[in-house]
Amino acid sequence: MALPLRSLTPAPPDPILGLSESFKADTRPEKVNLSVGVYVNDSGVTPVIPSVLEAERRLLEKAGSKGYLPIDGRPGFKAAVRDLIFGAEHEIVTSGRSATAQTPGGTGALRVAADFLLQAGASKTIWLSEPTWPNHPQLFTLAGFVLRTYPYLDESGRQVDLHKMLGALRSAVPGDVVLLHGSCHNPSGVDPDQETWAAIGEIVVERELLPVVDFAYQGFGFGLREDADWLAGLARPGLEFLVCSSYSKNFALYNERVGALTIVAADPSRAASALSHLKIAIRANYSNPPAHGGDIVETILMDPTLRAQWEVDLAVMRNRILGNRAALVDALVAAEVPGMWEPIRRQRGMFALLGLSAAQVARLRDEFGVYVVGKGRINVAGLTPANLPHVVASVKAVIEG
Repeated sequence: MALPLRSLTPAPPDPILGLSESFKADTRPEKVNLSVGVYVNDSGVTPVIPSVLEAERRLLEKAGSKGYLPIDGRPGFKAAVRDLIFGAEHEIVTSGRSATAQTPGGTGALRVAADFLLQAGASKTIWLSEPTWPNHPQLFTLAGFVLRTYPYLDESGRQVDLHKMLGALRSAVPGDVVLLHGSCHNPSGVDPDQETWAAIGEIVVERELLPVVDFAYQGFGFGLREDADWLAGLARPGLEFLVCSSYSKNFALYNERVGALTIVAADPSRAASALSHLKIAIRANYSNPPAHGGDIVETILMDPTLRAQWEVDLAVMRNRILGNRAALVDALVAAEVPGMWEPIRRQRGMFALLGLSAAQVARLRDEFGVYVVGKGRINVAGLTPANLPHVVASVKAVIEG
């Protein structure tokens, strides 16, 4: 019997990773890849940061067992990343009303969250920001959710449209799931301010919605605690929500697939009950998480010296991105490229939206060898002193037509 394929036509490539394949096949020396969200240094290399190298050296000397981990991961890792997300003194931590599971990356956390929610009887409707990370819609659709969207950006594409966003969420049915970007919004880099987060929290409570926070870039914006400012809107007594966290970016552990799913419940007993059901979802999915990447993160976070070194390493990456934002804005303005560029300087994280049309994005790729995604989402970390002039000149050319 043949495979049950609906069509013999090949599936379209991934909108982000598929571009990387095209980029590799491009022979033009001036080509620039700004599509994939991977940190690179000024030489265009994704480094292994010093704190990770030292942690791996210690793990090699320790030479522990390669036996299976618990279904929900190592206790030390879970405690360390929980404290990283919320802060060790936060009420969510001290009250014991959260439960964390180690997952294969942030994407794994999102999929486990989806499976857990449907398994536990949650609403099958999930609200996603427009725009959002391209993998969100397909991930939740394949899990069995029905997608709805809420407007996120205003017409300029440079700030949150609070009125339209809250208006859409007010139409949500009690129990609906709403996906929120904790910080460093992907793809726009535009984040809510404290007043907006407070308003979002009010809508969540008023409409009895269940938030899932995608928190993939902690420390890549303005700082570890600064990037957790969303907590002020959601961390309310009795409010339950899920946090999907990733350690690919802030530890530069992309190929180790390290993530976590944390459930915040109304009280410790509900958190324990939720974890028992979460384990069923994990067991039926990948059984238990991989060890090495999680062991690196745990080793760093649990050792004061390594933790201090990691925070320096993280600051180096963050400051380079912030510097690239400023350099990009300065270069666009100096070249008199039409557009409103100044807000990009104040945005957070790896990404920025240039606000290009599909035809302009295609021209960037085909005529100039500059690879970007969607409406001109660029990985700001991919800019270097060597490629910035070519990128700016190319953007100017496609905008001016």
